[in-house]
Amino acid sequence: MKNLQQMQQILKQVQQFQEQLQKQLDELVVEAAAGGGMVAVKMNGQKQLHEVRIDPEFFASQDVEMLQDLLLAAFNEASRKVDEQMSRQMGSLAGGLSIPGLT
Repeated sequence: MKNLQQMQQILKQVQQFQEQLQKQLDELVVEAAAGGGMVAVKMNGQKQLHEVRIDPEFFASQDVEMLQDLLLAAFNEASRKVDEQMSRQMGSLAGGLSIPGLT
């Protein structure tokens, strides 16, 4: 009976962990730039883009390939930042779990 209570407590902690993580994902917004700030993007914790900014001066060069490269670099950097933030947040949340045998 004690094992069943422990399992229920563990499941409750895991559920709370998931809820906290989801809330943090929903609130997380990262920004990344490329080309010295010529291109910048904002991305949420679900890796959905919220904003793309391109410096109007960039269009004077009319270099489409460079723009594509800068957009890719900014998107990839934003994605990396989301992963990094979520890894940190998961670590701090997981530290609060008290699961017998795992902590």
